[in-house]
Amino acid sequence: MKQPRFALTRRKLVESKLFFPLVVLALILLFDLLFVRGFFSIQTRDGNLYGSLIDIVRNGSTVALLAIGMTLVIATGGVDLSVGAVMAIAASVAAVLMNPYVLARELPPNLMSLINDPTFTFQPLWIVIGVTLLVAIICGLWNGLLVAYVRIQPMVATLILMIAGRGIAQLITNGVRIQIFYERYSFIGQGWVVLPFSLYLVILVYALAWLLNRKTSIGLFIESVGINSRASFFSGIGEKRVKVLAYTFCGLCAGIAGLVASSNIMTSDAFNIGMTLELDAILAVVIGGTLMSGGRFSLLASIVGAWVIQAITQSMYAFGVPAFALQAIKGVVVILVILLYSEQVRGLLRRVSVQKEA
Repeated sequence: MKQPRFALTRRKLVESKLFFPLVVLALILLFDLLFVRGFFSIQTRDGNLYGSLIDIVRNGSTVALLAIGMTLVIATGGVDLSVGAVMAIAASVAAVLMNPYVLARELPPNLMSLINDPTFTFQPLWIVIGVTLLVAIICGLWNGLLVAYVRIQPMVATLILMIAGRGIAQLITNGVRIQIFYERYSFIGQGWVVLPFSLYLVILVYALAWLLNRKTSIGLFIESVGINSRASFFSGIGEKRVKVLAYTFCGLCAGIAGLVASSNIMTSDAFNIGMTLELDAILAVVIGGTLMSGGRFSLLASIVGAWVIQAITQSMYAFGVPAFALQAIKGVVVILVILLYSEQVRGLLRRVSVQKEA
């Protein structure tokens, strides 16, 4: 018997990876609409938009960037616990390139006049960004080689850089929080072009990842490796190179997130930048419907998952919930997500859908 077109459309909508994160985000925003006064108010200043909704996408941009790279890694059946540390390394490299005088044994006599100059930078911006992203790519490549060729478990392989990464970041800056004075650099995280500039970076990275994964065979290879890497190998897919590519791209995303984070605070805080953000990135990917065992994935759903996390954080702050209690709330969210994506709950939803159609 041929099913009605409406039933097929509804089933396709429910099974979409975007459905669940969009529903959760809508529920959170509905809660804010009802209980947080002025949450949806949008203000215009100097031609730019400001408001709580804008803050969600702006403050969630670092997690969204990490989630894009993490999605590809998890889709291969792996995980990257070092993205927060790579952010710290990237921030330290960028700060040293712009202000290396704090590490010098002899300071220049005109240092005070230099640090008060908003155009002060030792290296031009394009070199700062290029070298920083190159270092982040090398970090991702290191993780990929350990996982793919040395055959170390992804959690253990990336745990190495997670632990050592912050030490490396502090070695780069000699344990000093380097102050950044270059005004053009601050535009990366603090700039506005109607909307926050960091949002455009998220869109750019998403577009690049989407083109690579949906307009080439890379996305199919990633899903194939995540579903069954051994079968992919015997099918002629270079599963090692696919994994290396995924981890390398994840390192690139972490480097961009490090630039955004450090330009927000204009310092190289090697200890705090990116701290625990790897957990937020993993949670965003899971909310986006990508299974930890690997396989099919949705980059856009992972970005929505990052906004869900930021919406929860912002809502709790609006109600005066202390920062240390947010981790417990995120733990509850993790439990609910795991339950909703479990086979038992999915089976129950299928049975209910079949009964309604009958």
